Amino acid sequence: MHDFKKQEHMSISDLFDSGFKKRNEDHFAAIVRVAMDDGIISEDEKAFLDRLARNLDISEADYKLILKDYQSHPINPPTSYDKRLERLYDLARMVYVDHIKGDHEELVLRKIGIGLGFTPDNVKYVVDKALTLVSNGVDLETFMEEIKNMNK
Repeated sequence: MHDFKKQEHMSISDLFDSGFKKRNEDHFAAIVRVAMDDGIISEDEKAFLDRLARNLDISEADYKLILKDYQSHPINPPTSYDKRLERLYDLARMVYVDHIKGDHEELVLRKIGIGLGFTPDNVKYVVDKALTLVSNGVDLETFMEEIKNMNK
């Protein structure tokens, strides 16, 4: 009888939240991994990650854990191009809202872009375009359309 009472407290929203949180954590871990690519996290990257963790609702404990063993999270670059663009859109908006100024903003995003599967030759242009679109406040649909057609 006692156990039953305990289970009653688990609601559907709890289940939903944990799934949502998990995705955010994987997302975040992938970014940490990209930032750690060169073996060091610069001050700028660290500041960006701190804010990102807050934005994505990642607890201090989880954050420390992810920083410690970010390699245990699958990087999962999105396989579909659309998903990749969606993720770039989210990240470009975070970086933009975050006002990481100047080169750092682009370098962080470029690293992430490559982590998402954009080619190194291409990524500079994609990131420039992404930041421009985001600063113009476009919606996801417009963003995807513009990025897809930028090489035409």
